[in-house]
Amino acid sequence: MKRTQLRRKDVAKELEVFGVSLSKKDQVELVEDEHKVMFINRKPSFFYHDNKPVPTLQFLQEHPDCLKKITVDMGAIKFVINGADIMRPGITEIEEGIAKDELVVIIDERNKKPLVVGIALYDSAEMKKITSGKVVKNIHYVGDEIWKEYKV
Repeated sequence: MKRTQLRRKDVAKELEVFGVSLSKKDQVELVEDEHKVMFINRKPSFFYHDNKPVPTLQFLQEHPDCLKKITVDMGAIKFVINGADIMRPGITEIEEGIAKDELVVIIDERNKKPLVVGIALYDSAEMKKITSGKVVKNIHYVGDEIWKEYKV
């Protein structure tokens, strides 16, 4: 496992997209093993997917408005937390303004807790028209390796 201290100014620009601004007191560290995970103040905050930072579910619990949301019904939860992609029939609500290939967070309809970070396969208007099939690719979910290994 390789740990590297990062300079705030080196990562500030790529985190700006998520509404994250770093102060002089913030410590930023990159941990590399089978995953590349960025810690901010000792909390696993981002991991790298296709060389781009993606917020962890732990980070999204503290910063829920960081990504646009898609809500799933309670019946879909058991599938998505086992790594399944998000299918249109399980979705109850789609936030406006989602673009194709944009990162989104999947939340459950009852507790509104983040369950999955995924990549939208369609924009929100197209998603609303579709009645079946995959609409979000699951890249990080409750119980996956990143969740288990870096749980605080």
